[in-house]
Amino acid sequence: MTQILKNSAKQPKGYLTFTLHAHLPYVVNHGTWPHGMEWLHEAAAETYLPLLRMLARLERDGIRFQCNLNLSPILLEQLSHPVFIAEFPKYLTRKIVAAREDEAFFMQSGEHHFAETARFWHRFFQEALDDFRVMDGNIVARFRHFNEVGLIDVITCGATHGYMPLLGTDESVRAQIRTAVKTHIRHMGRHPRGIWAPECGYRPAGFWNYPVGPADGSPTPSGFDRIGVEQALSESDIEFFFVDTHLVEEGHRVPSPYELLWGAVPTDEQTVAMTHAGHRSLYQPYYVDGPYDKRYATTIFPRDPRTGIQVWSGDSGYPGDGVYLDFHKKRWPGGHRYWRVTGPRVDLGDKQPYYPKEAAERVKSHASHFVHLVYEALKSGFDDSIPPILCAPFDAELFGHWWFEGTLWLEAIARILHDYDTGLQMISCAEYLDRYPRAGFIAMPEGSWGAGGHNEVWMNPDTSWTYTHIYPAELFTREVATGGAWRESETSGRIARQLCRELLLLESSDWQFLVTTGAARDYAEARFITHNDQFNEVKAIWQSFAANGQLTAAEDARLAEIERRDSVFPDIDPGLWAEGAKEEKHTRQPEKAGPRIIGDSPHSAAGASNVA
Repeated sequence: MTQILKNSAKQPKGYLTFTLHAHLPYVVNHGTWPHGMEWLHEAAAETYLPLLRMLARLERDGIRFQCNLNLSPILLEQLSHPVFIAEFPKYLTRKIVAAREDEAFFMQSGEHHFAETARFWHRFFQEALDDFRVMDGNIVARFRHFNEVGLIDVITCGATHGYMPLLGTDESVRAQIRTAVKTHIRHMGRHPRGIWAPECGYRPAGFWNYPVGPADGSPTPSGFDRIGVEQALSESDIEFFFVDTHLVEEGHRVPSPYELLWGAVPTDEQTVAMTHAGHRSLYQPYYVDGPYDKRYATTIFPRDPRTGIQVWSGDSGYPGDGVYLDFHKKRWPGGHRYWRVTGPRVDLGDKQPYYPKEAAERVKSHASHFVHLVYEALKSGFDDSIPPILCAPFDAELFGHWWFEGTLWLEAIARILHDYDTGLQMISCAEYLDRYPRAGFIAMPEGSWGAGGHNEVWMNPDTSWTYTHIYPAELFTREVATGGAWRESETSGRIARQLCRELLLLESSDWQFLVTTGAARDYAEARFITHNDQFNEVKAIWQSFAANGQLTAAEDARLAEIERRDSVFPDIDPGLWAEGAKEEKHTRQPEKAGPRIIGDSPHSAAGASNVA
């Protein structure tokens, strides 16, 4: 099976790599409806299980998919949590019962088409329940299977989706990554090669000042020279990550140190090209420049701007087509959807009935259109000795949950590329890097794929107060971890581990995102305050234990209560937060970055000349 998926008799002219970013903030034990566990249940039923069914069909038919699938560490922890495994079947049963009740209502009122759609929902959620039982409640194990056979490449993310450009210590950045790697290995059985940097957030090395001071009015900590994201990733053997288009367009190409070592000097034409970002190819990977060990250089893949709008946009993109299921209009109390999009900006009251079979047929034409867009974007590079690669990253939950037919669309693309000689092939980023060289080294500015392209989604007048709590918490955790007293007894280690868990949950970028977008502002603010309060409670317990050498009965009970509520990352290591802590036990061979860019590699000349 693996050979069928990985081998191709004909050299492709270009490649398509999907990156699906599957992530939800930690909601277990923190509310149910409308915000909380309901989010996780919906994503599992409407996105994760349909993705697994799609992968099973492609595996059965020997068809490539090879996307990069990020399962964020905190999502892995939730999908394997006993509370989710126990509650998810109850959720599915409620949806099945609601579909039956809807069917009875529609039959009684003579609305036979709606009754048929109710039966569609009955079958959909019954299939989800049957699948969940067959896999013995272990969704993660099924994704691990498809990772092992090579149909997908499961990559990681920041442990709790902490937004790295705004984290306040190098140790916090490293701990987000190293905790992620440990969690990924525990769930997936192997070290991840790639990572989804949360929000595609990138920061280069350089001097940085804290943008806000502590909430208690104490002096703002002094600025410091911080490491770049690429160094933290390289130290943990992460080979590649993704950045938004503008970071590459605004960046400038710098000569490889190996080129300089071998006497290569950029020509005047190359120098001019380096300063004109519009000439840069977005369809090739780059090593990231910076003050770190280039033998283990980290690679970036830029996001393609042309194809993204087709999936992201509910107005002009595929999900806005009138035949697809409307996301917003639901029938209560069951919450099932019976209406189609109908048209752009159509009032909810004017939505027309949904026809699942018609929507499933429309998927095929949209898949063909997307393949054509990819072909047009890449065709100028078809004659290059190194085939171009188009990187199309999306939130995984867009497929199935937001755009109900999205998983069928992904499958249709895989089948088109399998059945027709388009010259294109799907590939994972790891497989591409195993076959082809990088285009060179690139230096990039700080930024993200958020609105505005920088940090304003997470640091603005509505969210800056959160960082007045995050920064002191990060500094205190570093102080505890560096001091080493947490190693002296089981109790001290227990307290320190929960301190680190609460810090990670506090650092989740989801809270600021939900506040800024207004999607669930009250819930996000309440969640942030909860974790901040719990961090401070654990901090007080630590200080009391340090002074008295023991816990009171009340302190022990309260710590146990917080541990039960936020029981994630069971193997968490406070040593990751110790000052200067880093991981440099590389499991991969040093990059042969010189020959992979210029020199005697059969691809090297194009690898150097295609940069600008």
